[in-house]
Formats: sequence, structure tokens, C-alpha cells
Amino acid sequence: MDIWTYQSVEYVTVAGESWLASASEYPRSMRALWESRPWAPTVLPCGRVFDVISMPAVFGRAVLDELWASGPGCGPVASFRGRTLLFVQPGAAPRLRTLLAWEEWAREVPPLLCHGQGDAVTVPPIQRMVDAPVSPGQGAGRWIVAPDSREPWLPGAATVLWACVRASRAKTQPEVSEA
Repeated sequence: MDIWTYQSVEYVTVAGESWLASASEYPRSMRALWESRPWAPTVLPCGRVFDVISMPAVFGRAVLDELWASGPGCGPVASFRGRTLLFVQPGAAPRLRTLLAWEEWAREVPPLLCHGQGDAVTVPPIQRMVDAPVSPGQGAGRWIVAPDSREPWLPGAATVLWACVRASRAKTQPEVSEA
């Protein structure tokens, strides 16, 4: 039996695949590529359908926890080469970069890479082989929250900024023991 026909452990829905493909200048070609090689990572441009905020993996986990604990949650999120890739609204990357430039935020938040118009990012495969190794920082990356709709909710710059600030402050708060 062909290993590519097994049910994937991590996958992007058909609607999510359509959304991702719409970021490409040639969406039909992108979908054809994924049909023939669903396990291959892909490079997609930012700025049209989404921007991407890339952050260190551990900090990214804390930011995701803040996004889910304090409200709206998040849209698609991937892990690639030891970094968390948070998909955000188009235009949010340069806005977040500007907001983070304020001295009061820059001290608390680790360096973030804000990918917007004119940038491109490598996104994980739309499917992962069942037997593929999952080792942090290695391979083609993986989806933490896979795209599952044609119009996923994407956070804006202000939402991401406050999640980053809360995550960095929580990290620096001394633990209080209950006596």
C-alpha cells in the first residue's frame, strides 16, 4: 500500500488549502503542486492574504496561550525551524514592527521577524506523512493550528502586541507560592 494514501496526522482542510493557495500569484498551479506533492513545504508571499510574525518557539507558545486565554484565539499557526509562525491580517506585520519600536515594548518582547508585503515565508506541507519524524527544529515544519476555512480569523497588530507583552511579562513575574 502507498504510504501517501494513509490518513494524515496533520492536515490542512480543502477550504484551508484554498485559502493558502489564494496567497500565491498562481493559485491553480499551487493546488496542482499540492495535489502531486502534499508533503512538500511551500514558499508563499506575504501581504496579499496574510502576513506572518515569526517568533522563538518557546515565546511563541506563550503568545498562543495568551491569545487563547484572553479572547479570540488565533488563526493558522505553524512551526518551522525552531520558530513559531503566527499568521496575521495583511498589513499587521509593518504595524506591529512600528508598535514594537516603542522603547517600552522593545525591552520586554524578544526579537520578532515581521513578514509583510514583499516578503515570503516557507509554510509546512498541507499533509504530513504518518511515519514522518517530528523532531523540533528539523524537517519541513508542521502546523500547530492548520488552516481550516476559506476565511480564517487572523489577529491584527494590536492583538498580537498585547499577547506578546502579556507573555513576556508573565515570563518575568516571580512565582507566588500558595502557603
